Amino acid sequence: MFRLSRREFLAGTAAAGMLKAGGLTLADDRPMLHRSIPGSAEQLPIIGLGTARVFNVDDSPELLAPLRAVLKELLDGGGSVIDTAPSYGMAERVVGDLVTGLESGKVFLATKVAANGKEAGLRQIQNSFKDLRTGIVDLYQVHNLRDTKQQLGLLRELQAEGKIRYIGITHYVDSQHDELVDWVRREPMDFLQFNYSIAGRTAEQTLLPLCEDMGVATMINRPFKRGRLFRGVKGKALPEWAADFDCHSWGQFFLKYIAANPAVTNIIPATANPKHMLDNIQAGKGRLPDARQRAKMIQFIDNL
Repeated sequence: MFRLSRREFLAGTAAAGMLKAGGLTLADDRPMLHRSIPGSAEQLPIIGLGTARVFNVDDSPELLAPLRAVLKELLDGGGSVIDTAPSYGMAERVVGDLVTGLESGKVFLATKVAANGKEAGLRQIQNSFKDLRTGIVDLYQVHNLRDTKQQLGLLRELQAEGKIRYIGITHYVDSQHDELVDWVRREPMDFLQFNYSIAGRTAEQTLLPLCEDMGVATMINRPFKRGRLFRGVKGKALPEWAADFDCHSWGQFFLKYIAANPAVTNIIPATANPKHMLDNIQAGKGRLPDARQRAKMIQFIDNL
């Protein structure tokens, strides 16, 4: 249903003249929503790209071609954030290879360190810089709270040297939210990455309000609960009232719910399909649901 719902959306928008003939580029040139990084004059487009699993491929042309198209859709649609990690197999190297030659100012690179001890962390970071083919990483994060204190200290050193622009920490399950809260309260950081979706709203209780109060930017992973949200709406028609906030697919429905929370800075759904990237980009354009509409969205999904 994941592919079907998006295929149906693309067919419908093409018929409505939203897509240019012969390609995936949107005729709709509305700007993407941007959110400010707290404490900075910099703004990020709300929709980015995750690379877990989907960018873990070898360098064969047939496997790289759709990923290159995904990056083109991201950038052409006004996005810039690409999130990766050394634990994602070949993803860092693939990102580095594909980004080379692009306008560097258009890409916001985020990666992670997952190691025990300063020396191991530094070795991993050096390898990541090599794979990403860059001398500066926009955002470096401690992956899944591994050796958090030590690695945050290392990242701060590299930030002071000008090799890293922003630092943060990450996790992807609700059970670690309390620990994330503790770290945000006791350690200064620029970003926090965590899971949040319309069917997984634990982050609304503490994490999102805390980050907003503390001036910490947020990056949202698993917005589709690794595809489970699409399986949950299989065979279900998108409600007509979704059009009231410029929503035309289930993917946009799920992403717009998240984007409507003002404490969300960026969302990083992973995809290796340029059509899905195009659909995701659309979620960052046009109107977002208001509080009443978001409550209606929750009720609709919870009652399925």
